[in-house]
Amino acid sequence: MSNSADSPQAGSSPVRRRRFRPVRVLTAAVFALAGLIFFTSFDTAKGTDIRTDASLLKLSDLIHERSRENGGLEESNAALREDVDALADRDDGSTKAEDDKLAELEKKAGTHKLKGEAISVTLDDAPPDATAKLPGYPEPQPDYLVIHQQDLQAVVNALWQGGAEGIKVMDQRLISTSAVRCVGNTLILQGRVYSPPYKIQAVGDPERLKEALAASPTIQNYMVYVNVYGLGWKVEDDGTVTLPGYSGTADLHYAQPVD
Repeated sequence: MSNSADSPQAGSSPVRRRRFRPVRVLTAAVFALAGLIFFTSFDTAKGTDIRTDASLLKLSDLIHERSRENGGLEESNAALREDVDALADRDDGSTKAEDDKLAELEKKAGTHKLKGEAISVTLDDAPPDATAKLPGYPEPQPDYLVIHQQDLQAVVNALWQGGAEGIKVMDQRLISTSAVRCVGNTLILQGRVYSPPYKIQAVGDPERLKEALAASPTIQNYMVYVNVYGLGWKVEDDGTVTLPGYSGTADLHYAQPVD
């Protein structure tokens, strides 16, 4: 459709239709796009300096606030679960054999407290100014000096291999659907956020657990970084402890009984 400037008017001499010029149209499109970018930048910044880290700090604060809220909800959920269990135990019509079987399954599921001999493993970042302590090794990259997801997973897997009856990471009990994940230099576990040092506690035979840690190839590789660059590593006997039961929800879509 032509615009009003190009349309002939009654009683006047015909106006010559402007010739279509691709360069002119392209130039107009470029300016329009630039204007859109400037407007979007202004709308995003809202009058602030978008080159600062203020937005990142706000996001970090939001993450930690959500983590605290999740912790509170987990405590409330645990209290409600205890009330439900107490009501169910009054008279559920089951036999003693069925009750014993249920108690054994609950123990394996990790939803109840677990008492026994335990050890703990603590991992921590190296000092930011760390240098190679042994000859023949390169000076560290930043990546060498922080705890990674695979380091935590290696410890957890080794403890399970060593016969751990239950494992707690920081203040949370692990279950079959738990996932130990790191984002940057923080641990995200079951909706909660943690910073190093990371403490992992396991109930089981202390000697078997420590032997499993020493036999893990991944942990053996980690120990090179401990000795060369100063990554944190500490294994302790904790004596008799009580691990908390898992108090969150179990998001399980498919399950099959194990004989």
